[in-house]
Amino acid sequence: MDKRILKISLGCDHAGFAYKESIKNFLQNKGYVTKDFGTFSDVTVDYPDFIKPAAEAVSEGLCDYGIVLGGSGNGEAMAANKIAGVRCALCWSEETARLAKEHNNANVISIGQRQISENMAHTIVTIWLDAIFEGGRHLKRIQKLD
Repeated sequence: MDKRILKISLGCDHAGFAYKESIKNFLQNKGYVTKDFGTFSDVTVDYPDFIKPAAEAVSEGLCDYGIVLGGSGNGEAMAANKIAGVRCALCWSEETARLAKEHNNANVISIGQRQISENMAHTIVTIWLDAIFEGGRHLKRIQKLD
């Protein structure tokens, strides 16, 4: 990870709200800057309304990375991946977080609050941010996505 302060966009629906707040505090305590695109409560909302702006912030270079959250994380990953330039990986374990960056150079990850513990969510975020893209054979593959 580079030494400059990274800016991380956050977006969630109601089912990911608690972990979004937890991850936001976790990141800020580690010195990261966060940009919170909501939602801002656990009242039912439509996830694309919050995931799209969080992903666009990464695509447009306003944020270095993004984290999106929901109940399973599936819809959020799908919504984020609709944005050009975003490579969002659904992460549920240490290995999926590491490979998301090392092999896929994921600039956004999606986490399902109903699928993993809060501690595992923090671990996933840490591993993903600390991992380094391997390039090589993986580079030509992700270039084909664009």
